[in-house]
Amino acid sequence: MIANTVLDWVFNEHGFRLTSWNQPFLTPACLQEYACAIARQGSPLTNCFGFIDGTVRPICRPGEKQRVVYNGHKRVHALKISIRSSAKWFDSKSLWSRGDVLCLYGDPAYPLRPHLMAPYRIGEVPVFTADMEAFNSAMSSARASVEWLFGDISNSFKFLDFKKNLKLGLSAVGKQYI
Repeated sequence: MIANTVLDWVFNEHGFRLTSWNQPFLTPACLQEYACAIARQGSPLTNCFGFIDGTVRPICRPGEKQRVVYNGHKRVHALKISIRSSAKWFDSKSLWSRGDVLCLYGDPAYPLRPHLMAPYRIGEVPVFTADMEAFNSAMSSARASVEWLFGDISNSFKFLDFKKNLKLGLSAVGKQYI
């Protein structure tokens, strides 16, 4: 398939730009600039430089090791696609250039960490206040753009949304979402 050949070429030539945090547009100064831009859009977090999200993509049922890719929540064979980042990079002092801890913001499925924030969850706090609800609402609006990205990928590359094309071991499903 021509798409796989092009995908392999793009990944081999430019994959380092997509899989490495060591990029000129990811310096502490740039991350702080991104955080300021997000705050200007109404985010209550002034130290949030980006958003993280994931998707579950159904795949063709594999011949072997079906349990490895079976998703009980969606009740299909699927791969979970998510943004990942280097823990070593997160532990580096480069995120603390001015003493502020910069962070990514995710949905409630992500755990709370110093560099990974998520909405307040009812039941995990003693009292769920109106301020917490307002925070969740503001951050939900701010992170809507990351949800659109997965839709844009599926709309731009229709073959990614057809599970019979996504065959474990036979197609580069992971590369298609980098």
